Amino acid sequence: MIKTMRKILTSAFLLFIVFTANAQSKKIDTLRVALSKATEADTVRLNILRELARNYFISKPDSALLFAQEYYDIAAKFKLVKDQASALNSMANSYITLGDYVKGFSFYFKAIKLNESINNVQGIAVEYSNIGSGYTAKQEYLKALPYLQLGLKTWLRYTKTHKLTIHSQLEQTAILLLNISEVFLYTHHIDSAEHYLLLSYADSKKNNFTDLLGNIERDLGEIEVTRGHKNAALQYFRHSIPYSVTIEDGEMLSVTYLSTANLYHQYKQQDSAEYYAQKALDAAAAQRYLQDFYNAGKVLYTYYEEDHNLPQAYKYLKITTATKDSLFSQDKVKQLLSLDFDEKQRQRDIEAAQIQLRNNIRMYVLIAGMAILVVLAFIFWRANKARTKAYNLLHKQKDEIDFQKAKVEHTLAELKSTQTQLIQSEKMASLGELTAGIAHEIQNPLNFVNNFSEVNTELLAELKQEISAKNYEEASAIADDIIGNEQKINHHGKRADAIVKGMLQHSQSGTGAKELTSINALADEYMRLAYHGLRAKDKSFNAEMITHFDPALPEITAIGQDIGRVMLNLFNNAFYAVNQQQKKSGADYKPEVSVTTSTGNNQVIINVKDNGVGIPDAIKDKIMQPFFTTKPTGEGTGLGLSLTYDMVVKGHGGSIQVNTKEGEGSEFMISIPV
Repeated sequence: MIKTMRKILTSAFLLFIVFTANAQSKKIDTLRVALSKATEADTVRLNILRELARNYFISKPDSALLFAQEYYDIAAKFKLVKDQASALNSMANSYITLGDYVKGFSFYFKAIKLNESINNVQGIAVEYSNIGSGYTAKQEYLKALPYLQLGLKTWLRYTKTHKLTIHSQLEQTAILLLNISEVFLYTHHIDSAEHYLLLSYADSKKNNFTDLLGNIERDLGEIEVTRGHKNAALQYFRHSIPYSVTIEDGEMLSVTYLSTANLYHQYKQQDSAEYYAQKALDAAAAQRYLQDFYNAGKVLYTYYEEDHNLPQAYKYLKITTATKDSLFSQDKVKQLLSLDFDEKQRQRDIEAAQIQLRNNIRMYVLIAGMAILVVLAFIFWRANKARTKAYNLLHKQKDEIDFQKAKVEHTLAELKSTQTQLIQSEKMASLGELTAGIAHEIQNPLNFVNNFSEVNTELLAELKQEISAKNYEEASAIADDIIGNEQKINHHGKRADAIVKGMLQHSQSGTGAKELTSINALADEYMRLAYHGLRAKDKSFNAEMITHFDPALPEITAIGQDIGRVMLNLFNNAFYAVNQQQKKSGADYKPEVSVTTSTGNNQVIINVKDNGVGIPDAIKDKIMQPFFTTKPTGEGTGLGLSLTYDMVVKGHGGSIQVNTKEGEGSEFMISIPV
C-alpha cells in the first residue's frame, strides 16, 4: 500500500512540475529531469515525452524525433489513438524543420487518417493547416492554398460544435486566415489577400492576439505598397513596430523596419531609407537572425552605393559578405569587390564613352541601312528557293506517309495475331491446370456407371431365374431395381458428358455466344476442379471450401466458358495463396477459400475470398497488367488476371474490385449486369 501511494505521489509531482514550468529553457530542463525520474512506460512518461517533442522540434528537431517516436510507442501500447496522432504530428513538424518535406507531409497524412478514425475534427483541421504551411514554406503557393482552405473549413466546422476557451484554440482561426491571406499576397491576388487579412485582423483585435497583430499590420502595409499608397503603408508599418517590441519578436521587427526602408527608397527619400535599414540591421543583430541581418546589410550597401558614399558602401559590403559566408559556406571562395577607384577618372571615362557612342551610332545607322537591303534581297531569294524545295518535299512526304501507313497496318495485323495467340496460350495453360481436377471429377460418375452396370448384369441374371420359376412378383421387383439403376447410369453419364463439354468449351479459341448461364453451378464446378487440380500437384495440400450460394440467384446472359475461365483463374490464385501461406505458417494455420453469390443493383455479385498470403500494397495496382505475375518463373504466365479483367469489364460490362492485406488474405468481387 505504501509503495503504491509513493508511486502515485511521484507521478503527481512529475506532472505538476511539467505543466507549471514557464520559462522555455527552464521548462525544457525541468522536463528532462522529470523524464529521467519517470522510468516506466506509463501515461506520466507519455505526457513528458509529448511536451519535449513539442518544445524541441524547432531548436533540436533530431532530438524531437527521438522523443516523438517513444511517445508514439507508448501511445500505441495503451491504444491512445489521439496521442498516436499527436506524436505523428510532432515527427512531421521535426522533418519539416529539417527540410525533409516528403517525410513531413507523409506523417501529416498518417496523423489525418488516425484523427479521422476517432472523428477528431480539431486534429484533422490542424494537420491540413500544417500541410498548407509546409507548402507555403516551400513557396509552392498553388499547392498550399487548397490545404489551408480545407483546414479553415474543417476548423470552422469544429468551432460550431465546441465552445472554445483555450487561448491557442481561439487563435487558430486568425492564424489560418492570416496564412491564406499571405498566400494570396505572394501570388499577387491583392483583393483576396486584403479580404482574409481584414478578417484575421478583426478576430485578432477582438481577442487581443498580440503576436499576430504585428504581422497583420505589416502585411496590410505591403498591400498598400503594391497599390502605390505610401502614407497608408507607412501608417501600417508604424503600427506593426510596437507589437513586435511588446512580444520581443526581433525577426518581425527587423522585417518591418526593412519594409519601411524599401518604401522610402521607392519614393527617393534616401535618408529615411538608410535610417530604417540601419534599424532593421540593429534589430536582427540583437537577436542574431543572420538571414535578416544579411538582408538589411545588403540593402544598406545598395543605398550607399547609389549615394556614391563609397566608404559606407564598402563597410556594409564587408558586413554582408561576412554574413553570407556564415550563411552559405560555398560562397567563401568569392573575393570582395574592390571599391577603391578614382571617382574623377570614372567620370572622364564616362564622358569619353558617350562621345564614342555618338560616333558609333552614326556608323551603325549606315551599316544597318546597307544590311537591311542585303537582308531583303536574301529573303526574296530564300523564299523562292524554299517554295521550290517545299513543292518537292511535299511529294516526297506523301510517298513516305503512304509507306508508313502500310507499315503500321501490317504491324497492327501482327499484333492482333500475337494477341490472339497469347490469349489461346493462357487458355491452354489454365486447361492444363484443369486436367487433374477434371480427371478426379470425371472419375466419380464413371465409377457410378461401372458399378450400376455390374449390378444390373447380376440383376438381369436373377430376373431370368425368377421368370423361369414363374415367380413374377419377385421378377417385377427386380425389374424395378434395374430401371432405377438405369436411371442412375443415365444421370452419371450425363454428368461425365457435361464435364467433358466444359473442358472442350474452355479450350475453344473463339469468343463464344452469350446464353443463359447459372453462376451458382459454374462456381461450384470450377471451385472443385481448381482444388483437385492443385491437389494433383501437391498431395499434402488441403483446404476448406466454403460456399454461400444465393438460391434465388437469377441466370444471366453470358459466355459460359469465359465466366468459367474467370472463376478458374480466381480459384487457382486463391488456392495457390493459401497453399503458400500454409507453407509459411505451419500446422496451426487453417487454409480457407470461400465463394459467395448474391444480387444487388440489378447485378449478380460473385465474391471469392481466401486467407492466404495477400497482395503487397506496392504491387496491388499492377496485378491486372498483362504479363505481371507474383509467382516464380515458370509457374505463371502473367495473363490470368489481365484476361479476367477483359472478360468481366469489356466482355460483359461488369466490374472487378480487390480488397487485400499482405499476410491476411484477399477478396475479389465480380459484378455482372443481370
